[in-house]
Amino acid sequence: QVQLVESGGGLVQAGGSLRLSCAASGRIFSDYGMGWFRQAPGKGREFVATLKWSDGRTYYADSVKGRFTISRDSAKNTVFLQMNSLKPEDTAVYYCAASNMPSWPMTYRYQYGFWGQGTQVTVSS
Repeated sequence: QVQLVESGGGLVQAGGSLRLSCAASGRIFSDYGMGWFRQAPGKGREFVATLKWSDGRTYYADSVKGRFTISRDSAKNTVFLQMNSLKPEDTAVYYCAASNMPSWPMTYRYQYGFWGQGTQVTVSS
């Protein structure tokens, strides 16, 4: 069973950058994917980005294209979310997830079987 721990959240001013990390313990299946979702207060959990572990292909929500980058360090079983040009509307709890099926792209919650505890990102005006 995969366990995920997010880190790197914090407070940043609009236009700034932040990098989130998700450290995985346990096995990551090579044909499956990793993803980032976010949830603002009073809002549903929203897809942000996903990465296929085996070849590194990526897919992004329209709201973050050109600003966010998902990447991996396979040797360290870690996935990253580099967030640039942050906006106040990016404020949310960000969750890392590991998929449990070999599908692509994985933009829905049901495609992920393992979730981290979340890390808070706050972007001030």
